[in-house]
Amino acid sequence: MSWKKSEKLMDTIRHYASFPATGVSLRQMVQFGEKPSSGTLFRASQFLAEELPIRLAHRVQELETLPDGLNEMPSVKKVADWYAQSFEEITTLPRPNLARDVRERLMKPAQITGGKGTHWLSEATPNPSIEEGQYNSWTPVSQQYAINNGWSKGKFPATRRYFAMVDDTGDWPPDLQLYNKKFAQTLHRIKRRHDSVVTTMAQGILEWKRKRQRMQIDNNIQSFLDRFYMSRIGIRMLIGQHIALTDQSHYRDPSYVGIICTKTFVKDLAQEAIENARFVCEDHYGLFEAPKVQLVCNPNLNFMYVPGHLSHMLFETLKNSLRAVVETHGQDKQEFPVTKVIVAEGKEDITIKVSDEGGGIPRSSIPLVWTYMYTTVDSTPNLDPDFDKSDFKAPMAGFGYGLPISRLYARYFGGDLKLISMEGYGTDVYLHLNRLSSSSEPLQ
Repeated sequence: MSWKKSEKLMDTIRHYASFPATGVSLRQMVQFGEKPSSGTLFRASQFLAEELPIRLAHRVQELETLPDGLNEMPSVKKVADWYAQSFEEITTLPRPNLARDVRERLMKPAQITGGKGTHWLSEATPNPSIEEGQYNSWTPVSQQYAINNGWSKGKFPATRRYFAMVDDTGDWPPDLQLYNKKFAQTLHRIKRRHDSVVTTMAQGILEWKRKRQRMQIDNNIQSFLDRFYMSRIGIRMLIGQHIALTDQSHYRDPSYVGIICTKTFVKDLAQEAIENARFVCEDHYGLFEAPKVQLVCNPNLNFMYVPGHLSHMLFETLKNSLRAVVETHGQDKQEFPVTKVIVAEGKEDITIKVSDEGGGIPRSSIPLVWTYMYTTVDSTPNLDPDFDKSDFKAPMAGFGYGLPISRLYARYFGGDLKLISMEGYGTDVYLHLNRLSSSSEPLQ
């Protein structure tokens, strides 16, 4: 039996969409998640039970009001339904009935050892890579709804604080532990449902381009996709982090807090991304040996990051470089020029430069590198919505999503991705990663 959204659900979604999202920093996630007990996890569940529906509601509302008939495309409607269904699952999950003393204890922050004050998390700082409002999760429609309800910008119901540690001196009732478990299972189901959002959305854009006979998408749709995918990174980060913390097995590796690794060794990840990209390249072009890649990196260099994000960015960037090298020099060349990956460590940033001799890009085409679906209408294959299940294994030729999405991953934690090209020679991609990790998610 297929799921259908009711008018009542849509009303609730419109109400939630009128609240702004609350940004969280990498450092806050780590401080919070170091040793979560049932009480602390319950506080986290409560934060997410309010925060995720707000973020999901923003997306449903925006998907339903897309311009130019894009909201009518079958794949776009499918994505909007997934978001609405996930919203419904979180908001209808019954909360446990807790005794008053338990509720009071949950609201009391933990004492820091030594009894000096309480344990609040450090404040998030503005994200250096983002202009204010650039990826605003909040649409004008939602803001109008808020104003109609008599809230001016300064009169918002207070934003929820990302969880504080809870006073954990005694045991917690089984109800609370059961709720934590159910909540994590719900999140797991939602994460699986949304696995192929990127490809399904790409398919929707494709349907629209074919219907409209367009070769390219305009700025409005480009910035919608930026907001949409940036928001998805945030939703998946919060969900993935919570599932990993609930799953307790992460204690096996002390350098991990959920999916964040406090000691992400750059050289190991880069080496792995190089091997993966070369393998995909050999496979795609039927080469005996892909172009070589030289890596210059201090083997001890490590910092706090989400390894999955870094692997994705490196893999996509290298794949582009290797493709350019093979296509510029011809598949039957004996010796390809070497692509170099150089990692530098600064006080503020760790920067990874990928330099190829793949012929470069004309200056007039550089802006197109950042547009989604930069391909001709006819040459783009129909996307199999299943190929992207693992999120990160895209085909060699791809469908024009590698660089723009990698740049969003970089900006999500205060970094950036820049490209400088010498037409007739090659391209340098600079991946800046912010090592201070206190900048907030780009939502506001």
